[in-house]
Amino acid sequence: MKNKFNYTEATIPNFESAINQFGWVVYENALSDELINEITSDLKDAYHTRRQIQIENGIDTNMEGTLHHILERDNFGLHFLEEMFCDKEMRLFLGGNYILNGMSGVINMKNDRPYVQNVHRDLRSFTGSLKMMIQMIVLLDDFTVDNGATYLLSGSHKEDVKPDDAYFYEHADRAIAKKGSIILFDSNLWHAAGKNYTELPRRVITLSFTKPFFKPQLDFPRFLGYEFGESLNANLRQIVGYNARVPANLYEFYQPVHLRMYQPGQG
Repeated sequence: MKNKFNYTEATIPNFESAINQFGWVVYENALSDELINEITSDLKDAYHTRRQIQIENGIDTNMEGTLHHILERDNFGLHFLEEMFCDKEMRLFLGGNYILNGMSGVINMKNDRPYVQNVHRDLRSFTGSLKMMIQMIVLLDDFTVDNGATYLLSGSHKEDVKPDDAYFYEHADRAIAKKGSIILFDSNLWHAAGKNYTELPRRVITLSFTKPFFKPQLDFPRFLGYEFGESLNANLRQIVGYNARVPANLYEFYQPVHLRMYQPGQG
């Protein structure tokens, strides 16, 4: 496969060629077993908490196995981001600094039919050659045809019109890869999670990253706490969005450069 590489041996030219042609790239052997185990362990309680809220708010239909905004102070989230996976690739794609737009998970079980199995793209508006967002899927289990490996319609990141389902499933590729792999893809790419026909879960975490001025799905700095952000290293402060905040009053706006909520270098 021309768009599948070993993570430690991958090069920027490989990525640039593959993301332009296919719209997606697979990096194998990216995560350690220890990190995978940490993530899968944390997902259990995280899903229980979010599923209860979905049910209480009456939005549980077609949400089975989905858990959103899983970046928290005391779970795997910050540890994962600190590893800076695919940092060079995302900087190239987005033209410089970037921030986290969303961090979610999917536990794909047999007979579940969550909305992520619908054909979709992760940007509401088609941006064409203007690169605003890139997606990351982190495989916590092997991706197989039987357990719901993601469908990706290669080259569709160049087209605005949504393909009909018949065309999509006839022409889409499957992201067959081992656990510990990372899939990067252009957020304009049409894709869909597959159905799991096995008795075991097919688990992933999904992340989106954008140019810093793009509005994130959750106000992570406010959620985690402004004071908490002072304890993070420079890389995490950038990725979590502490350098691209919006002032809420004139006192926050009128600050010397080093104290401003929207820092230089954010586009």
